[in-house]
Amino acid sequence: MPTATPEPAGPRPPVRDPEAPRRVTLLELFFDLVYVVALALTSRYLVGEVRWERAAESLIILMAIWWTWAITTLVTDLYDPQRPEIKLLVVTVMFGALLMTTAIPEAFGARGLVFAGTYVAIHLGRGLFLMPAVRRHPQTRRRAIRIFVWFAVSAVPWLVGAVAAHGAARLWFWAGALAIDYLGFRLAYPVPGLGSVPDAQRKVTAEHLSERYQQFFIIALGDAVLVSGTVFSLHHSEVENIAAFTTAFGTTLLLWRIYVHKSGELLPDAIARSTQPSKFLNTAPYTHLLMVAGVVTTAAGFDLVLLEPTGHTPPAWLAVILGGPALFLAGRAAFEYEVFSRVSLSRPGGVLALLSIAPALLFLAPVYASLGAMLVLAGVAGADHRRSRGRPPEEPAPPH
Repeated sequence: MPTATPEPAGPRPPVRDPEAPRRVTLLELFFDLVYVVALALTSRYLVGEVRWERAAESLIILMAIWWTWAITTLVTDLYDPQRPEIKLLVVTVMFGALLMTTAIPEAFGARGLVFAGTYVAIHLGRGLFLMPAVRRHPQTRRRAIRIFVWFAVSAVPWLVGAVAAHGAARLWFWAGALAIDYLGFRLAYPVPGLGSVPDAQRKVTAEHLSERYQQFFIIALGDAVLVSGTVFSLHHSEVENIAAFTTAFGTTLLLWRIYVHKSGELLPDAIARSTQPSKFLNTAPYTHLLMVAGVVTTAAGFDLVLLEPTGHTPPAWLAVILGGPALFLAGRAAFEYEVFSRVSLSRPGGVLALLSIAPALLFLAPVYASLGAMLVLAGVAGADHRRSRGRPPEEPAPPH
């Protein structure tokens, strides 16, 4: 009687079981706590000195922090987060992200090497950890090698910018490094001799990935709530204070409502129905980054208004107060296109409305600028409600 061929000895690689449920684990939620602090410090950094250079630096910081979260989320989607080695990896990245967070206030100053060095260590360390862990799984190992190579290339401008450049020069070095990191992901990490990561290696899970992005957006809203509750000026009348606080809370509530309306609720179904789930993997990090940037900027605007609700509104302040909601609506339009393959007119209409009211708001107090932004968002939310009222639930776009 012939005998069965024995399976190769050795531990099973820590990849996901395709049939296993992919619910978010408590460790992933614990991991997210770091980003509550990171986003709060980023919004504070933006308003520390309101000028265009500071805005560009804040964007670089946010993009770096976001990329550590987004790639780690992808790891927990592709690998089994219940395995001890993946748990260790997540905890290690959490430590690194927290160390990066402590360097945010001086990232473009004395602690640039801590910020950039930790970012590089997180991404290169992940590859050095995963490649031997999946050595018995050739396709997965090649995927890890491709990703490692791209992060090794971007490590050069990260570290050169931290060690040998200052001010605007550091900004350009780091912007170039982030361009490499973001482009590598979009192109599926092509490497000479290995090619790009094949689509079969880029499959995502609707339930897990959509839930993780939704959770991060809630974390971003938490920054807005934190500002509203902690930055409360004592140098103005109670009426002015409460007016600024109420406007901030109302704006936060509207950001949540506009995000979850239809697209946010149907994202898991849209991913599951698509014949190309990797399409969402390619676009979700960028659309959600834009929305998160909008919320962080809006929270920075709350900081300004709560501290100084009266007087005229400086142009730089107005750019922050109105720019945050505009960024959010732009990202929300792209997010809607992901799910429905169309964009509601209320999204670009809201951006145009914010631009239209800007000149008049220069002559009014900051609290009125904040109120104007809130009313525009209320108009967008109202248009969403009218469009869907009395109609059957809209289905996601058909697979294509």
